[in-house]
Amino acid sequence: MPSDIAAPPSQPAAPPAEAVLAEIEALGGRIRAVRTEIGRAIFGQDLVVEQALITLLSGGHVLLVGVPGLGKSRLVETLGSVLGLAPKRVQFTPDLMPADILGSEVLDEAPDGRRQFRFIPGPVFCQLLMADEINRASPRTQSALLQAMQEQRVAVAGVEHALPRPFHVLATQNPIEQEGTYPLPEAQLDRFLLQIDVAYPDLAAERAMLLATTGAPGEPPRAALTAAQLLAAQALIRRLPVGESVLAAILALVRGARPESAAIEAVRSHVAWGPGPRAAQALMLACRARALLDGRLAPSIEDVAALAHPVLRHRMALSFAARAEGVALAGVIDRLIETLG
Repeated sequence: MPSDIAAPPSQPAAPPAEAVLAEIEALGGRIRAVRTEIGRAIFGQDLVVEQALITLLSGGHVLLVGVPGLGKSRLVETLGSVLGLAPKRVQFTPDLMPADILGSEVLDEAPDGRRQFRFIPGPVFCQLLMADEINRASPRTQSALLQAMQEQRVAVAGVEHALPRPFHVLATQNPIEQEGTYPLPEAQLDRFLLQIDVAYPDLAAERAMLLATTGAPGEPPRAALTAAQLLAAQALIRRLPVGESVLAAILALVRGARPESAAIEAVRSHVAWGPGPRAAQALMLACRARALLDGRLAPSIEDVAALAHPVLRHRMALSFAARAEGVALAGVIDRLIETLG
């Protein structure tokens, strides 16, 4: 990690490239410890864990979509423990109000009779907020998170309050039971760096999970990173260089997903609206984070292809005619990936 202490005069300062390499190597050891600790609580789901770590290393928020019982809540709790973050959990329900998330002001009366308002922070004032079944809350309550997710501060009664750093929202959503739910607004979906689809575990992972969770409780995962180290890692991500070919691939992928400028017929005829510039920003950061997780100094086009689905799937929508024809959004994104070569 960078040091505030100047090097002795007899030792010349290390070149920037060597300094970044040293930081990457040091961070690589800590990331391996993080993965080891997560693996003690989460069985299988390697891709889900990798993409969740990519999101947190990028400084973003993640939407976990999967049927009940796949360990989404356990993953969030484990990430909070291993990364040394202060977590809070909110169970989203139709009667949840914005004040239940952000906090509210109460009127206090002093012994001398004077009255003044006092702000009581809500659960959003944490480092890792788990928004469980986020689509069960009303749009008014969902929108209460918009400013927090984008600006890391909230405004209550005209007064802005800064949130702790780092601040991440890990939301879960059940794709099956849609009765009594409210679709997330497009503006809020765009605030999620990645949408991670959580699938069923394979046989070996489910067997290991069955044996581990029905016996005597094991030792809980230990912290392998601190909040300060996570912030340093997020700053390091932004210092990784990105080659012109990767930059061109990111722009081609995102701009090619917009029906107004698409060169692919499948996009022009099936997509109602495409991703905005925030998708390109998310893809750039996520590719850097994926490279760092692998111990590489720069991302590649393979990173762009690997992250295209989780970056784009919640930032695009099929037209009504395409849905009626049974067109899958995943197939459209696959066609876009094929154009990267």
